[in-house]
Amino acid sequence: MLLKKMISFLLKKNKKTSYILKKVRVGKSVLEDECFIKTLALSEEEINKSPSRSEIINFLMTLTDSENYLEIGVRNPESNFFKIKCKNKYSVDPGLESEKNAADFAITSDAFFELLSHNKLGKINNDIKFDVIFIDGLHLSYQVEKDILNSLKFIKDNGFIVLHDCNPPTEYHQRENYYYRNSPAGILWNGTAWKAFYKFRHDQSLKSICFDTDWGVGVLSKNEIPMLNNLKENENEFYEFDLLDKNRNKFLNLNSFDSWVKLIERKSKRN
Repeated sequence: MLLKKMISFLLKKNKKTSYILKKVRVGKSVLEDECFIKTLALSEEEINKSPSRSEIINFLMTLTDSENYLEIGVRNPESNFFKIKCKNKYSVDPGLESEKNAADFAITSDAFFELLSHNKLGKINNDIKFDVIFIDGLHLSYQVEKDILNSLKFIKDNGFIVLHDCNPPTEYHQRENYYYRNSPAGILWNGTAWKAFYKFRHDQSLKSICFDTDWGVGVLSKNEIPMLNNLKENENEFYEFDLLDKNRNKFLNLNSFDSWVKLIERKSKRN
């Protein structure tokens, strides 16, 4: 089903592609391509995983004061922002991917943090601390790194920085160019957010975990929390995807969210 939808998308969106598919019978060769078939299967598997990032964020909120939430990269607020349960919620998005920008701050995250640092935002002051900051903006490692560094300045000591798209199923999902869609991953895109998450897994002042759902939901914390850890040595110096693929559990600290919640709840009852 997913394969048929992708081929249909190519036929409708690109006349040149349509010509190739029809005249050279690329469609048939795609159906028989082992790599393409595997990528489609992994895409469908990831799409069907649960829980969602919204559920994870809301649970993390219960572990903090649940006063202030910041979301970087909104696009459609119905996808996540509106689902978050928090007293004060703020969103940042320059609106490049939507006809109507619904974000509270219609600017880039760089501009947002720059203005916040100098107390020039108006709606919020630079002494604010967030319980959870969710980073889902530009999915390229250099930008995700900047968003993490800026977020660390405004997160509560017991707060969480949450990252989306930290566990790309294949190298096609983690391509750098979002607009290159003539690949087995089609329009699905995680970018290179995993590289920034992996880099901060080596920060000894932070603990982290990646939940194996919703394309990989990474969590960074300053505290000692069950199952959260860090890496001492960099075993993937050049950030090769093949190495990540072979060592996901270790490199990302990949775990089940449901299992983690049960552990947290058991510990809470003992205390």
